[in-house]
This record gives sequence, structure tokens and C-alpha cells, in this order.
Amino acid sequence: MSKLFTRGILALIVLGGIAIAQQDNSQQVPADNTKVNQRDRNQSEATADQQKGNSTDRELARQIRRAVVNDKSLSTDAHSVKIIAQNGSVTLKGAVKSDEEKQAIESKATELAGAGKVTNELHVGPSK
Repeated sequence: MSKLFTRGILALIVLGGIAIAQQDNSQQVPADNTKVNQRDRNQSEATADQQKGNSTDRELARQIRRAVVNDKSLSTDAHSVKIIAQNGSVTLKGAVKSDEEKQAIESKATELAGAGKVTNELHVGPSK
């Protein structure tokens, strides 16, 4: 009788845990990047695969990436933004944690690319 009672209690605990886990999952908002995907399909939008293979643009993107990654005050999301260099101009895309991160990345890119050569399409929001 004692073993049966113990098994019954364990079953209730397990089932209760499953029900709680399912309830928590139902409250999460599913990720939806449909608008970003639609934007990036537009031929006029800069995407990483459009970056030219010339050494000047590659070096510019590398320097900006290094400056961003070396700033340990920035979040992992900020370290992972897209940096696209085309003909000396830079486009920044992706999600960051705050307006401060957004400004810090733009500032680093502008310092290396030059004033008026950075398009900041970063947004504050959840990571991918």
C-alpha cells in the first residue's frame, strides 16, 4: 500500500510539473521576424551577401567588427549585429539591448568609416 501511495504522489507531481511547463510555454510570444525578412528581400536593402569582396570594404567591416566586439560593455546581441560595407559606406542591422548600445555601435562605425557614411538600421528589441 505504501509503494502504491508513493507512486501515486510521484505521478501527481510529474503531471503537475508538465501542466505548469505547458502553461508557461503558452504565455510566451512566438518569435516573428516576418517584417525583417520582407525588408531584406527588397533589392535596394543592403544585406551581408551583397558586401563586395574588395579588400577596402572587407577591412572596414573587420575594423568595425573588432571595435564592437572588443567593447565588453556591449551585450552579446550588440556583438552580433550585421555590419555591411559597400563602397566605403556601412549599414548596421540587428537588434540591440538599449539605445545606448545602438549609439555606441553607430559611433564606432562613424569613427572608422567617416561622417555621413553610416546607415544605422539597428533597433532596440529582443534578440533573434
